[in-house]
Amino acid sequence: MGNVSTGIGYDAHRFAEGRRLILGGVELEHDLGLEGHSDADVLTHAIADALLGAAALGDIGQHFPDTDARYRDSDSIELLGEVGRMLEDRGIDVLHVDATVLIEQPHLAPVRDEMRGRLAAALGLDVNHVSVKATRAEGMGFVGRGEGAAALAVATVER
Repeated sequence: MGNVSTGIGYDAHRFAEGRRLILGGVELEHDLGLEGHSDADVLTHAIADALLGAAALGDIGQHFPDTDARYRDSDSIELLGEVGRMLEDRGIDVLHVDATVLIEQPHLAPVRDEMRGRLAAALGLDVNHVSVKATRAEGMGFVGRGEGAAALAVATVER
């Protein structure tokens, strides 16, 4: 076994009218979407940051800055694929990704497997190496009040 390292990622966005709600590359039925420069997919952004952290390559904002018009409304699954290629180009293999979405509504169980499949495909992984969970905040904080959503991710890579 080579050199194994782990990274942590986090992202949060507020809800906004007139936006699509996209999580893990899957569009969900919801009255509100997440506000952001790209598609504001907090799950995919957290995973990208976890991978970049595990590889000691900075963060998503360094590679895809929100000040760059090229990334306006970009598809975060495509950006995740670019992160995967950055690691691959450096001889770094993604071993596993584990993520949790913090959101009150909608429930993610019906689309969890679809999200796992989209994320795994973007990274060239077997779906059994991508875990997606969801939890509610039970009325506490910005997530609990339904003001936005957040995601946490841990990624394990090997050089």
